[in-house]
Amino acid sequence: MIGKLAKEIGGVNLPVTVLKSQAGFYLGTEDRGVPFSRESAEYFVTRNLAEAALACGRFTQRMNP
Repeated sequence: MIGKLAKEIGGVNLPVTVLKSQAGFYLGTEDRGVPFSRESAEYFVTRNLAEAALACGRFTQRMNP
């Protein structure tokens, strides 16, 4: 899955992956190891929950950065 916001805002095709912040795990993109876009509206308590959401496509896509 390619990040929608990464494509729309930055014009780049970056894969969506599980990333971590102080708020928890989220689905987003990164460019050369640096977070680029947060694609999911949700934060997840564990990496496993975030990975499951990504695998199933069960997350809310953010529409604005």
